[in-house]
Amino acid sequence: MQQPRMWTDFPKSGVEFEERFGSEDACYAYLVEQRWPDGFRCPRCNEGKAWALTRRRLLECKVCGHQASVTAGTVFHGTRRPLRLWFKAMLLMCQHSGISAKSLKRQLGLGSYQTAWTWLHKLRRAMVRPSREQLGGQVEVDETLIGGPEDRMAGRKTLRKAGVMAAVEIVGQGSGRIRMGMIEDFTSETLTDFVRANVGKGSLVKTDGWSGYGDLPEYGYRHRPRTIGRDSKEASKLFPRVHRVFSLFKRWLLGTHQGGVQPWRLGSYLDEFVFRFNRRTSRAMTLPFQRLCAIAVVTPPLTYRQLVVE
Repeated sequence: MQQPRMWTDFPKSGVEFEERFGSEDACYAYLVEQRWPDGFRCPRCNEGKAWALTRRRLLECKVCGHQASVTAGTVFHGTRRPLRLWFKAMLLMCQHSGISAKSLKRQLGLGSYQTAWTWLHKLRRAMVRPSREQLGGQVEVDETLIGGPEDRMAGRKTLRKAGVMAAVEIVGQGSGRIRMGMIEDFTSETLTDFVRANVGKGSLVKTDGWSGYGDLPEYGYRHRPRTIGRDSKEASKLFPRVHRVFSLFKRWLLGTHQGGVQPWRLGSYLDEFVFRFNRRTSRAMTLPFQRLCAIAVVTPPLTYRQLVVE
């Protein structure tokens, strides 16, 4: 993935954003720059000279005549809606509280809930940057269950809840970057695989005393387990950062989506939450938009049918 060009004079407020991207031409020009940050290259012959066919939103290679669409093969592939609506949707997703499909439909004037739902799920796919760096230093790791109460179930036992793991970098007294993901069980293999995928070797990994984490030293991690005991409040004291992340995520699900998230869709909502959390200190509300747009132009397209059958 080419490194996107981050504008230094990018709009810093919603009003400035509307002024900058109030036309299709402005949105189109920005997508061209994001898709080819080092200059246009023909997908067929790799030449760098092209004519701009503005009426059809295409670039025609001056050498071989191939016509390249800036939206083809991206999240925006095949869209019939104005790009400025997509830009507005991305901005709304990047805001602190996010947005539900019902709210997006209303704010953008979309024709159906299905369209709004599809847009949000397509954009969530673009919230994981390819080859992103692993966490490092000191990291808190823990797991939890997402779902309503279950009778006669305790600890890690569940019938209907979804398992979720999280890793949080320790930065002074606060939290740095995070990673979250769904897990099918709480076996040593599953827990270790999550850590290996998200935390760099040599890091100090702090976990509870669950035996499933016992293999971490074999994979190059420094492991510091802490026994919690029966008092659930002790876990929050020993691992405050990761438990705060779980609490914020559950509160966000309840507040933004009224808890109405199916277990098999939970992974994409985790990606959305992680994306915004890791950019919570951005100097301007529009900086995360630049990152989302840069990933969206290299994210393969998905149709509604593909989303619902996964």
